[in-house]
Amino acid sequence: MTPRAHLRSLQTIVPDTELTQDDVRDVFAAQPDLGRLAKRIVSASFNGSGIDTRYTVLGELTHAASDSPNFFDSASGLLLSPGTKTRNELYVREATKLFVEAARRAIDADPELDAADITHVITVSCTGFHAPGPDYAIVRALELADSVQRYHLGFMGCYASMPALRAAAQFCEADPEAVVLVVSVELCTLHLRSSEDPDMIVASSLFADGAAAGLVTARPRPAETPALALDGFHTALATEGEQDMAWTIGDEGFEMILSTAVPQIIGDSIQTALRPLFTESEGMAAAFDDGTIGAQVAHWAIHPGGRSILDKVQERLHLSDDQLIPARETLREYGNMSSATVLFVMRRILEQAGAREGERVAAMAFGPGLTAESALMTVIAGGER
Repeated sequence: MTPRAHLRSLQTIVPDTELTQDDVRDVFAAQPDLGRLAKRIVSASFNGSGIDTRYTVLGELTHAASDSPNFFDSASGLLLSPGTKTRNELYVREATKLFVEAARRAIDADPELDAADITHVITVSCTGFHAPGPDYAIVRALELADSVQRYHLGFMGCYASMPALRAAAQFCEADPEAVVLVVSVELCTLHLRSSEDPDMIVASSLFADGAAAGLVTARPRPAETPALALDGFHTALATEGEQDMAWTIGDEGFEMILSTAVPQIIGDSIQTALRPLFTESEGMAAAFDDGTIGAQVAHWAIHPGGRSILDKVQERLHLSDDQLIPARETLREYGNMSSATVLFVMRRILEQAGAREGERVAAMAFGPGLTAESALMTVIAGGER
C-alpha cells in the first residue's frame, strides 16, 4: 500500500512594510475623485473587514517620501495609477525574492530533506506574469537539479493552492520517493487603486501581500515534524456567481470583481459543494447532513476571503467560534493574500491551535467561477500528544 502524501515544513512570510487598516482607509477615503456615496462605501468596507493589519511590497504606502512615486504621492496624499507594465515589473522583482525565500525556508525547516531531494516544484500566483517564471527562479537560486519537474498555476485566484496540493499528492502517489515543493506568492496590493466602483472598493479593503511554501511527500516523516496527511480533494462550481468573482487584466493593473453577492452565493452552495468530500465515510456524510460535522472534523482551514464569507460558512456548517479562530485571526493580522492565505491558516492550525494526532482538518478556498476547492486532511504530528 502506497503511503499517504503529507504536507510538512509549512512556512509563511510577508513583506517588511506593515499597513494598519485605519491608515489605509483614511488614504482611500481622502481621494478627491470620490463622491459622498463612495466615501461611505470606503468607510463601511474598511471598518467592517475584520482586518487590523496588512503587509505590502509598496513602501510608498507608509507615507515615506519618494522623488518619483508610482503608487502614492505622500506630499499630496494622492493615490496614483501606474500602468500594468509598471506594476508587473515590480511584481517580477519583488515576487521573485519572496518565492525564493519562502522555498528556502521550507527546505531549511525540514530536518531530513534538503535541496537535493526536491523532485518537483509547483509555484502558484495570480498577481503577475513573467517567463522564465518563479519555478525557474527557485531552481536556479536554490541550486536544485536541472531535472526537477516544474509547474506553474497562474491566474486561478484565491483557491489555487488547493489544486497545487492535489497535484503534489498525485505526483507522490505515482512516485513514493517524490518530494514536491509547493510555493505560493501573491502581491495583491500592486493592483489596488482609487475607484468609485463598490466591487473595487471592497477589494481594496481586503487584499494584501504574502507568501507560503511547504513540502509534500510520502517519504517517512520525522516524528517531531508537524504535518497534515492529504486524504482527499474535491472541486465544485456554484450554479451562479461567474460574474460575481472574477480577475481580469486592465490597462492600469489587474481588476478584481468581488461583488457583495459572493457571501450569499457561497452560503447557498457550500453544502452541495462540500458534501462529496465526506461521502467516502458513512459517518461523516451523515454528520454533514445533520449539521454535526463540526464534532467529527475538529479544525477548519477556511480561506478568509472576507469577514462576511467566514460568517456565512460558519452559519451554514454550524461551526463553533473556536473553529473559526485560525481563519479569522489570519484575516485580522494579514488580510486576504489570495492563494497563499489558506496555507497561513493551515500553519496556524498546526502550530497554534493545538492540533492533535489523528484529528481531522477540512480546508476550503473560493475563487473565480465561482469555484470552491476543498480538502480533507488528518493531523499526523500535532502540538499536543
